[in-house]
Amino acid sequence: MHFLSILGLAAMAVGQLTSSSLEKHVDSVTLSNTPFAVSPDGKSAYLAYLDSSETGVHVQPIDPTTFAATGDLVTISGGKEAGGLVAHNDGFAILTNEALSGVTDPVAVLYRYTNGKETFKTYLGGPDVDQGQAMMSPDMNGDLVFSEKAGYYAAYIVVTAYQGDATGHFGDAIRYIDTTGKLTNIAGASSSWGCSHNTGIAFEAADEAPFASLCAEDQGAIWLNTKTQGMTSDGVKVSNEHVINGGANEAMGGMSGSYSVLARFIGADSYIFSWVSRGAKDLTANEWMGSGYTTSKNRTNNRNVAIALFSDKNTLVGDQATSEVGAADGDKQVNWMTSGTNDCSNAHAAAFDSSKALVTWEEISNPICDFDAMGCKGTFAGTKFQM
Repeated sequence: MHFLSILGLAAMAVGQLTSSSLEKHVDSVTLSNTPFAVSPDGKSAYLAYLDSSETGVHVQPIDPTTFAATGDLVTISGGKEAGGLVAHNDGFAILTNEALSGVTDPVAVLYRYTNGKETFKTYLGGPDVDQGQAMMSPDMNGDLVFSEKAGYYAAYIVVTAYQGDATGHFGDAIRYIDTTGKLTNIAGASSSWGCSHNTGIAFEAADEAPFASLCAEDQGAIWLNTKTQGMTSDGVKVSNEHVINGGANEAMGGMSGSYSVLARFIGADSYIFSWVSRGAKDLTANEWMGSGYTTSKNRTNNRNVAIALFSDKNTLVGDQATSEVGAADGDKQVNWMTSGTNDCSNAHAAAFDSSKALVTWEEISNPICDFDAMGCKGTFAGTKFQM
């Protein structure tokens, strides 16, 4: 479960909040990721965050009814950033990154804690994970999910090669770990270099591998890549995006995003995906990539919120984004949730049941967007929610 999994419980608590009951501590600490998760039985919850010294990741048990801290704080002293978090009835699993001997930058690692004690620790990068390549994760961009039915944790993470043919470039990797902590290579599900350069990740569990996944890349599109684990043109193109090298409008949240943007409807095989986009028009051929790949121009200066539905982990509901060179309209298939001039960011999605979901995002007014295919600055205009 992800940070929005608690929405059903939170609804009651929110009704009791007033401006006088909230304490504000502006700029007291800088946090990029603060993952939150609720256990399957609903009796416990966990909040993970980075220490202000940036030398350790803390995981605090939380009462899911009162939101008060309970129990003993768990500290992962070597953690550099809190990544994905999965809550269990007897503990939690957390994705983080930490220094590894002989590696300049930290690598991704999965910890499992049971009743406050470390059960296993599994490196997801480093010198012995990928044949011919060695991967690090200087920024903990990605997500962690768990399927009890499949019997696997899975992490979809941005990686940078520090050894091998791709040294200095960044892409992504999908890692599967069984419940004993064994890193397992699953044909047709695991990957070591899928979308390059990866600029956004969406990931959610399924009943069997491969799990549902999407990626944003800097060649011009967002792909549903459950089957391909990459950005090949035989994948499902969800959206055309105007991009630059290393940038794609921070569609899934930028460097501190790529979590809780894809949600599975409860008790169903269907999914909902949320992202922000400037739209796409005037498609031209991406000659460097070849047939099936296009580049586009922005339709708007600001970003709006969009959603896509999938009937299962492989199938988009409705039309794919066009790959027709010369098409004036590259976004006619998009389901827009907003259409104004405010700039939208940090879109997230959560499912309530088999048919209802909540999408949330933030807005700024009078946006100034100085950098191509990046975010904007402006006056904060609020956090929005839509069922």
